Amino acid sequence: MLAPHPSLLPGQRKRGRGAASNITGRFEGHSRESADDGWDIPEEERLIATEVREEQPRSALSWNRSPDLPFDRSINPYRGCEHGCIYCFARPTHAYLNLSPGLDFETRLIARPGIAAVLERELRARSYKVAPVALGTNTDPYQPVEAKWQIMRDVLKVLAEFRHPLAITTKGTLIERDLDLLAPMAAQGLLRVGVSVTTLDAGLSRRLEPRAPAPARRLETIRRLTTAGIPVRAMVAPVIPGLTDAELDAILEATRDAGASAASWIMLRLPLEVAPLFRDWLAEHAPGRAAKVMDRVRQSHGGKDYDAAWGKRMRGEGLWSRLIAQRFDKAIARLGLDKALPPLRCDLFAVPFRRGDQLGLF
Repeated sequence: MLAPHPSLLPGQRKRGRGAASNITGRFEGHSRESADDGWDIPEEERLIATEVREEQPRSALSWNRSPDLPFDRSINPYRGCEHGCIYCFARPTHAYLNLSPGLDFETRLIARPGIAAVLERELRARSYKVAPVALGTNTDPYQPVEAKWQIMRDVLKVLAEFRHPLAITTKGTLIERDLDLLAPMAAQGLLRVGVSVTTLDAGLSRRLEPRAPAPARRLETIRRLTTAGIPVRAMVAPVIPGLTDAELDAILEATRDAGASAASWIMLRLPLEVAPLFRDWLAEHAPGRAAKVMDRVRQSHGGKDYDAAWGKRMRGEGLWSRLIAQRFDKAIARLGLDKALPPLRCDLFAVPFRRGDQLGLF
């Protein structure tokens, strides 16, 4: 075990967390480090608890114009994610809240309990033009705190009422709770789900994604979703060259056997503060592979830890990117996962009457 990072307070224990530090966000003018004050008083050890604050959202839909994404709008019920995946590309967004992309990202969360009402108002606007909305593109809407807050369920109720098309990305088993809402939407052609599977190694998963469901449990979620008639895409994301890429074929076969009907992959992305966090994780959990992994990552991003250029950031470039892409294409063709999921229907969208509307009397 490495010595505790100086950004941790004395006595803090990070068991069950992904990041090893609470590095200062890039917008902060000062950094903070713990220091011995000279008093020989033992510190009481304590686990770092999850803290949830509320935010009253002014808008529900987030818009993007990225050519790398197949959607232009998304909904984020939470900021931060308790799953604690060390590789999460969304970690740098916590810096906008004056919080650390490290441990703060997975322990100091923001819940947005009023977002369903705001969403309904936005969908009722005369200027609104329907197109599929994505959920789970930044942080997981089915992370553990959803069990208490049920914000995602409130959002689904609004989307179901408007018959709005949506795509969900998750690795959380809490999605099974909402089958009563999701199955009817899927039957109307309004829904598809992507389930992320990074590795089949339960031990590696626990270190990479400490509070996410185990790989076998995610496969069971795929089974339950597909049994309910919901189309599922297996998302091998991220592929970590030199660490998880050897499992590519096995993951695809396991997800196919569980019922997935399509698949996709994304190369490891290390934007901004994620790169040093991931390098620290390698040094602690995979020191023998650290140099190999980072060498292949940099070969896939033009010699850098990450290249954010359009068309490159999701798949990378170079030898390792090409090899992974070729293996993936051959595997999905062999397994029958190379078929596109049916397009989501937009023609069913309809603004429902509100209680008390005059026309609702007829």
